[in-house]
Amino acid sequence: MTSRREFLRQTLQFGGALILQAQTEATVEETSIASLQEGLTLGRFNSVQLIDLYLMRINEIDKGGPRINAVIELNPDAVSIARALDDERKRKGPRGPLHGIPILIKDNIETGDKMMTTAGSLALVGPPAAKDAPLVSRLREAGAVILGKTNLSEWANFRSTNSTSGWSGRGGQTRNPYALDRDPSGSSSGSGVAVAASLCAAAVGTETDGSIVSPASVNGIVGIKPTVGLIPGAGIIPISHRQDTAGPMARTVADAALLLSAMVGASYGRALDPNGLKGARIGVERQMFGFDGDVDRLMESALDTLKRLGAELIDPTKIATYSKLGRPEEEALEWDFKADLNAYLSARGAPVRSLKDVIEFNERNRDREMPFFGQDRMIAAEAKGPLTSREYRSLVSSLGRMSRQDGIDRVIADHKLDALVAPTGGPAWLIDYAKGDHETGGSSTLPAIAGYPHITVPAGFVQGLPLGLSFFGSPRTESKLIRYAFAFEQAARARRPPEYLPTVKV
Repeated sequence: MTSRREFLRQTLQFGGALILQAQTEATVEETSIASLQEGLTLGRFNSVQLIDLYLMRINEIDKGGPRINAVIELNPDAVSIARALDDERKRKGPRGPLHGIPILIKDNIETGDKMMTTAGSLALVGPPAAKDAPLVSRLREAGAVILGKTNLSEWANFRSTNSTSGWSGRGGQTRNPYALDRDPSGSSSGSGVAVAASLCAAAVGTETDGSIVSPASVNGIVGIKPTVGLIPGAGIIPISHRQDTAGPMARTVADAALLLSAMVGASYGRALDPNGLKGARIGVERQMFGFDGDVDRLMESALDTLKRLGAELIDPTKIATYSKLGRPEEEALEWDFKADLNAYLSARGAPVRSLKDVIEFNERNRDREMPFFGQDRMIAAEAKGPLTSREYRSLVSSLGRMSRQDGIDRVIADHKLDALVAPTGGPAWLIDYAKGDHETGGSSTLPAIAGYPHITVPAGFVQGLPLGLSFFGSPRTESKLIRYAFAFEQAARARRPPEYLPTVKV
């Protein structure tokens, strides 16, 4: 990595403004995309210098110091890409707000460059993907610099029911920057931690059920799980074609909206209204409360903020099918995983060509791939039949009806709601390789099964650990949810940067 002295020498060499070490941390830590773009536009620094600053920070915080281990691989061409974008800026001006801005990508999303795409598994270590996933192409077209890939819960946390989030055979354990002995949640662990620690301007995660919003919540950032299908799903190592989607993870709602705009090919800027909650009818889904008294107290304060901002709270609302979704979802995902992963691996021409191959690879490499937990989920998925079976089609039909027509759709129609609100989840739990994750509750499952949008925004802290407030609702209502989240964020100002403490401060 570049030393500080070498960085300063390079700064002069590139002809940009000299950025003194005293200014370096302020340049990137907790700095918004808009502020970075302003600095680039005004010539305070260029994109090459900006990349160097982030690389320095990754070296000091991710690979050294607290060793949060969020970045699994760096893009060796990031500096040359940034240099080309700097030249383009001089000749033509910026492409838009992401021109020259460094973004990290979860390591289950294909990049057609020199970086691998492995889902954290040693079974996929080898040649890079043949081409970018469409969402990555859109980010590059918008001028973003793909700085690197982030670690994740291996296979997006679909290997074991006893897994530890943030661990992969290839990447090791990612740690929560607020307390290093705490879990970062997953499966977009590295993306959430990297954003929280300002190792990038923003990052991309993926979600099947909770994998964006949960790590966003426990790492004190914003996460948007959009409507399934809004962002192209091609080029993402799959779990389920019904529930998988990529989404943005950022320190602010404005930055998340900017990244989503580029990924979708639409603009969400008009949703950034600090008065956006005025007159909104928000349902309080109380069935998703009650799993932790401290969380409930924080959420009551958040609800008071919503009322103060002019929202009309319908409290409580109740989705009758809510408690019936858990086991059917797990079973349906097993069917999806086998079919979708087999199709993906076969088409990609990966070192392993099927789920069966992956299971056998893991068995042959137990010391590296299964030192802490096994692969019972994969084995259960391998035992499933084809998606054409009557059992699968009945199961999926039932899940769709319970989550949509008899679920979110019904409660929104019955109460004439604009959205629903609930706690995203509980505080980060201790990393535990013996027993795995200790999640206590949350609100991700219902909108995940429905394929509907879900956004989490920092709401405050419990015992020094961050928590998020969730807004979710009808399909394609991302603008509305962003508006509500932005208004809450601007009033609550709940986010604060991590301190990289060894454990929770009592």
